[in-house]
Amino acid sequence: MKLTCPSCGESHDQPLFEASDELYRTTQDRFTVVRCVHCGLMRLTPPIPDDRLPLYYPASYWFVPDAFSRLEETYRRLVLRDHIGFVLSAYRRAGADGLLLDVGCGGGLLLCMLAKRGVRGVGMDISAQAAASAHKVNRVAALCGTLQHTPLRAGSCSVVTMFHVVEHLNNPVAHLMAARRLLRSGGRVVVQVPNVDSWQFRLFGKRWNGLDVPRHLVNYRTRDLVQLLRRCGFRVERIRHFNLRDNPAGFATSLAPKLDPMARRLRAVRETRWVRVVKSMAYLALTVAAVPFAIAEAAFGKGSSVMVEAVSDETSVT
Repeated sequence: MKLTCPSCGESHDQPLFEASDELYRTTQDRFTVVRCVHCGLMRLTPPIPDDRLPLYYPASYWFVPDAFSRLEETYRRLVLRDHIGFVLSAYRRAGADGLLLDVGCGGGLLLCMLAKRGVRGVGMDISAQAAASAHKVNRVAALCGTLQHTPLRAGSCSVVTMFHVVEHLNNPVAHLMAARRLLRSGGRVVVQVPNVDSWQFRLFGKRWNGLDVPRHLVNYRTRDLVQLLRRCGFRVERIRHFNLRDNPAGFATSLAPKLDPMARRLRAVRETRWVRVVKSMAYLALTVAAVPFAIAEAAFGKGSSVMVEAVSDETSVT
């Protein structure tokens, strides 16, 4: 299977480097990252078939609360405020009376926080366990499925959010077109992906956390994401390069992957409670120390993530 570039549609590429799953170690296989010779978009090749993708995701890839991670949830609630503010702004511009669909909702924490601010939302995740966790832990409605196979009616949503979803997709065009069909007139899509045109990628290269081989199938720059959205019938209205949750933590994970709390948990690293606390505090210290760097790179449009709000363009041909 030869995957055409989701940005320009061309199929010619040049190899850049090989990498494996250094973070979660789900496999020892090595994967090739290539760059499209036409537009420069980076992606994995050969493409991983959809039926094999689950092999590279740990069983508890989403957030699972436990005795210690309640502290982690408190931290997540703090840093998710960036997302909340961005989404609320898009929701109000879309009319603020329709449904918000959060694709890739995981444990549903974002939806829970939005619900407390008056947003009527529902989650969607390909993992039945994640959807069940969203309902049980955060008391939010969640569906197990994909955008292309959903019980939601066309035109029923004001906003569709896709935080760190698009880079995991073999066919992002089909998913974004499905999102557009779910949106009412004037509806918004909010998409966030790692930004390969970042200072962090230049600094860390193939060790950069944002590549996340082999789970990230496509590695976007800001212009790649904008082009993809335009191709799918959206008009970009707002772009943000700084994110308090992802950018500093991504730096810390790239610098010291063995300290990453989620990676340690998903790999079931054996450690005493005190070792666990010390490692997590060291990781937090690195994350806090990385904030000035993350602010600086974002100020120059080179932040390690890019968040985009786009409106369904009624004049576009689909």
